[in-house]
Amino acid sequence: MGARPSRRRLPADPPLALDALPPELLVQVLSHVPPRALVLRCRPVCRAWRDVVDGPTVWLLQLARDRSAEGRALYAAAQRCPPHGEDEEEFPLCALARYCLRAPLGRNLIFNSCGEQGFRGWEVEHGGNGWAVEKNLTRVPGAPSQTCFVTSFEWCFKRQLVDLVMEGVWQELLDSAQIEICVADWWGARENCGCVYRLRVRLLDVYENEVVKFSASPNPVLQWTEPGCRQVYHVFTNFGKGIRYVSFEQYGRDTRSWVGHYGALVTHSSVRVRIRLS
Repeated sequence: MGARPSRRRLPADPPLALDALPPELLVQVLSHVPPRALVLRCRPVCRAWRDVVDGPTVWLLQLARDRSAEGRALYAAAQRCPPHGEDEEEFPLCALARYCLRAPLGRNLIFNSCGEQGFRGWEVEHGGNGWAVEKNLTRVPGAPSQTCFVTSFEWCFKRQLVDLVMEGVWQELLDSAQIEICVADWWGARENCGCVYRLRVRLLDVYENEVVKFSASPNPVLQWTEPGCRQVYHVFTNFGKGIRYVSFEQYGRDTRSWVGHYGALVTHSSVRVRIRLS
């Protein structure tokens, strides 16, 4: 009879530890980790992993996997206009890491846009009986909350300053002429009282000096006009270099000088950054 084959298993190769991978393979592996886990879990592991997370390559690989038109345009812009060195005390993470974590393109960069958190995030100046937060009289499409800010019988003012770099848009990308900044606001009046509304949006440099401005002063809404919200919309393009902040400023009052909150209603304010596809 022939010899029976041995049933003994050959010893398995020991598993390959990640720290034994060549640097180029380690970057490829880590590029598949979600951004938040990459920063919070992988970066503290060791110096080699920290160097990978703090470098641009792992983040460029993540950007390259977005094959949408916007994703391809952004990846091309990131290669043409890579971020340079920054103040490590102000920005402990590299600019591409901030971008992947914050995902600023298309997101509303205005915080608490409908008053769902009271006046958090806004600098407020009260006139008359001041600002209040109420439920919308009519539904505003796409709003995260059906609430609004309401003004009084004297001018009420509020402002929010958006730091585009802290939100994830690196400075070289802002300076590249590839970026558009879209601003919008919804406003309206009560049926039984007219109102006046003003919007001013300013693009500011790093020292908060005004570079470009957009103002809207629609005609006052008259008393007993059909209630409802109207939208103001504007797109900043070709605004030059050096922009860092967006100052979003609203004014409103009523036209009857009534005690209480019968002035302009404002809600669903937005500042959105998008990349130009052409």
